[in-house]
Amino acid sequence: MAAQVIAAVQVYSSNASLAEALALVKNAGYITVPGPHIASGLLDMAPAFFGGLFFTFSIGAGISLLSLLAFWVWDRVFSRNKWLLIPMLVIWILCLAAVNGQGICFGGTVYFLIIPPIVYAASRRWMPPRKGGKTALREGACALPVLLIGLIWMSQAGGDMFISIRDNLLLSNAVGSQVNDFYYKYTMFPAEVFKTLEQKTIKTCNLESILNIPSAGSIEKTLIGYDYFNAEEYRDADLTLKEEKGTLLFQNSGNNILRTSIEEFALQPSTILKEFSDKSDRDAFFREMVFLSVLIGFPVILYVALYAVIHTALQLLLSQGYASITTALICFFIGAALLFPFLGSGISVHDDNPASALQSDNRRDRVAALRYMGEKELDVAGFENYGKRLTSPYVPERYWLAVALGVSQRPESYEDILILLDDPSPNVVCKAFEALGRRGNKNAVKEILQRIEKSKYGWYEQWYAYKALKALGWNQTGSR
Repeated sequence: MAAQVIAAVQVYSSNASLAEALALVKNAGYITVPGPHIASGLLDMAPAFFGGLFFTFSIGAGISLLSLLAFWVWDRVFSRNKWLLIPMLVIWILCLAAVNGQGICFGGTVYFLIIPPIVYAASRRWMPPRKGGKTALREGACALPVLLIGLIWMSQAGGDMFISIRDNLLLSNAVGSQVNDFYYKYTMFPAEVFKTLEQKTIKTCNLESILNIPSAGSIEKTLIGYDYFNAEEYRDADLTLKEEKGTLLFQNSGNNILRTSIEEFALQPSTILKEFSDKSDRDAFFREMVFLSVLIGFPVILYVALYAVIHTALQLLLSQGYASITTALICFFIGAALLFPFLGSGISVHDDNPASALQSDNRRDRVAALRYMGEKELDVAGFENYGKRLTSPYVPERYWLAVALGVSQRPESYEDILILLDDPSPNVVCKAFEALGRRGNKNAVKEILQRIEKSKYGWYEQWYAYKALKALGWNQTGSR
């Protein structure tokens, strides 16, 4: 609960800053992402609350579990010896120092500062006292399924694990599809909180101090190419650029980040802006903790919630010991059963059978064929009846068709991509925009610009549309 309050405030604060920046950029005549219909809702509570859930069930869950584990060790292993709280306090202080190791990270600091004391106070009051070996056995039985499920799921670990979870678990049923769409609708709001400058779509710069130097116009044009837009006299700009004795001083939040010559910036702007982004980044440790918490904290929290519900029900029928062991077994089988969709008997697609796989009655075979064609850059439009996949009721099939169409240069495949841009699934729309960028046909720029301004697209889809424009070599010019 504490994490959700912190997260909602954190996301709302980020949204408010973004709304101000987008208004300035839009007034300067540039296209903004997110567009006006998303920007107009940035100050609403829904994006802050629902976006905050991402941090609640990642970093919030992770710190809560680490704090609970620390208290459990102090209670069960060290018998609440007050002197042995000191090393744990040292670890806590080191975490706070790590969060702020590259500059003050206010959001990350608040999580580490507030959640552990709350967990400590709650655990000190409510953790049941140890009553001998049987209690230890029950506690071991509660924890063992988490380790076993983790080992089983390690078989799916790798770069495609999240894609496999999405295709085989989420998008294979109505409830999972709702979870997927919820993710696409709200995840960009918390993501904006801790992105590096290089990762942000729209960035602001204050060039007021260099307007009188001869190369000011060239510098501004270069910055626009990297999506830094001049918001005149904006004191909270992501980049404030000053000229001192023939050199350029790059500042962020009032701090001097780096200095370079005008000539060097003209020769290698990408390298310098990357260095500026890296040195301005205060959220690196916070991001790592969020990522680790997504991998570990979130699944464990789900297990704890499931365990609590089942155990509460079984306590009405069984003794405490049998209820604990039975609940652990049920949770283990549920966790293992979720792996079944990954173990289907799909065929192995290779160069001599993609056509037959594409015509298979097994939808997973068809998806495998489409994915193979995209990876091997085979023109899917050259295969018979590929167009049937456009109306497939199975979202992953349409998704991987969009990926495969990015390789084709046939006119009919361009029209197919336009059809997929109107798909009800945000996953498919994103990949359709990416396909337009991948094809390299600059005639698509006009189509993308028209669609990026439509109110029906969410932030995620607009982001992919903007990336497609950049892939096609398009840059903003503004009204000036």
